[in-house]
Amino acid sequence: MRWLVWSLALFVPALAQTFEVASGEARYRVKEELLQVGVADAVGTTKAVEGRVVLQGGRISGEFVVDLRELRSDQSRRDNYLRQNTLETSRFPTATFRPKEVKGLPNPLPQSGKVPIQVVGDLTLRDVTAEAVWEGEAEFRGQEVRVFLKTEFPFERFRLTQPRVPILLSVENRIRLEVDLLLRRR
Repeated sequence: MRWLVWSLALFVPALAQTFEVASGEARYRVKEELLQVGVADAVGTTKAVEGRVVLQGGRISGEFVVDLRELRSDQSRRDNYLRQNTLETSRFPTATFRPKEVKGLPNPLPQSGKVPIQVVGDLTLRDVTAEAVWEGEAEFRGQEVRVFLKTEFPFERFRLTQPRVPILLSVENRIRLEVDLLLRRR
């Protein structure tokens, strides 16, 4: 009987655990300098985030999708420019992230508490896929996990063209992406 208890104790952490996005928000931040305004962060957000992740032992798989057509900032002209020119959302409506590795997660997963994590995976914007490293934290709350992650990269990494319009004096060559997700165990 004792061997059965030990066998189960070794086997349980290896069981797959699936988490789905219950709610979330994705954001971009780009430092820009506008005529008569000065330097500020342009921030666009969307709640059109869906996906799921499967954790099994030390492995991770899954996919997260953000509908880029739903990104909104404080200026509709900026939003239209990004949709039509930079992101070309009529041809490439979504961004996709497929995690390959997560560092910092304890095994088995805790029922509560925060842990710093790093998630490595493939990010696809438009027709370009490149590896992205996201830094942040996971907060465990029973059957839910709140995940906040961020990454950054230059425009050219995904062959994106920096915006150029008359009222825009400059745009930093650095895009910062952030996601704030509430994942629920299935």
